[in-house]
Amino acid sequence: MRRQKSFTNIEKKQKLLPDYGRSRLLTYADSFRELAETFEEMPEKETDAVWDRQEMLWKKKLRDNCGLMAGQLNEVANIMEEVAEESFCFEALGEKKTKAVVQSLMEDGIQVQELYRIQNRDGFSEYILLARKSGKKEKNVQEAADILSVTLNCRLMPSDGCPMLLSDTYKMFRFTEEAKFHVLTGTAIAVKENEEVSGDNYSIYQTDRGKLTMLLSDGMGSGKKANEDSRVVVELMEKLLETGFRPEMAVQMINSSILVGGGEQNMSSLDMCQIDLRTGIGEMIKVGGASTYIKRAHLVEQISARNLPLGIFREIESEPVIRQLMDGDYIFMLSDGISDGLAEGIGEEALSEIISRMSLENPKEMANYILNYVIRESKGRIRDDMTVIVVGLWENMC
Repeated sequence: MRRQKSFTNIEKKQKLLPDYGRSRLLTYADSFRELAETFEEMPEKETDAVWDRQEMLWKKKLRDNCGLMAGQLNEVANIMEEVAEESFCFEALGEKKTKAVVQSLMEDGIQVQELYRIQNRDGFSEYILLARKSGKKEKNVQEAADILSVTLNCRLMPSDGCPMLLSDTYKMFRFTEEAKFHVLTGTAIAVKENEEVSGDNYSIYQTDRGKLTMLLSDGMGSGKKANEDSRVVVELMEKLLETGFRPEMAVQMINSSILVGGGEQNMSSLDMCQIDLRTGIGEMIKVGGASTYIKRAHLVEQISARNLPLGIFREIESEPVIRQLMDGDYIFMLSDGISDGLAEGIGEEALSEIISRMSLENPKEMANYILNYVIRESKGRIRDDMTVIVVGLWENMC
């Protein structure tokens, strides 16, 4: 009884970092902001009356780069402040519910030492269990997740990195609430004829925070150089998003890094689609890429961006497009080799019609269908790299 009572007495809000760590991080953030101000305050007026044209261009480029650096330093400071102030809340489960959980797990051969629920500031909840097996029989963490789901009346699953087996010693296990939606993905690719590798690169990954991210980059030209350029763009975007950068700022930072290295070296497109599987909200950013399509039954929405690829202008327009997705929706992301492979001038419009008429339901079959259709229309020729990504979204059954 004493042990169970201690479970239910946990009810307080705590900072993610202790006071000393928070103070240091906030100090670093202030330093980054002060450094950003020094870049922003670069004088506009020049002392000499006459400037060589080349020197004027270099001065302008220097001022532009200082502005970019200031924006990026401010973004780093924002991330530091967010981490420093991030908090989580220990919430009591209630004595009756706690007893039920502990008893159910004990009957299944799992002994509990600690049990509590954590709610982050974004409303994201997870359950922490300090437990071990009490018998000789092997126990899988999924068994604990199933028991918790039934007892707590919510669908729970082990978090990424959670140990898969319970041992004789106490270990900590993290369980997250299952998202409202689940997805299936399918891809199809074709390499430009006479080339060994595709100039397109893509990435599809899901985090235990309930977000699915899809990235697609089409390198300028084809072959190994285009492949390397687009690969760098995808990998940089992954790392920046993982670090905590907002998608718009991540795109600007990649664009800046390309400009610093010389824009002619890498002028790749970038398509990003990020879906919050807890809410169904999709966020899309497009920089020089082909249109993205959202299919709902026989209705198809075409989402286009008329901006140019990365590495051309100092600042790019990367305003996100937000859509509320629903059960049964499909998202199609394509490289421009697909639309270019159709009749000249009608590629993107024709794709809307093709997707609308499609009766297939499996994303992999859909991706293959589009790719094969375009190759047939091109009389078997593959004049450019082609990549098709299809994601289907469905609500989880209660």
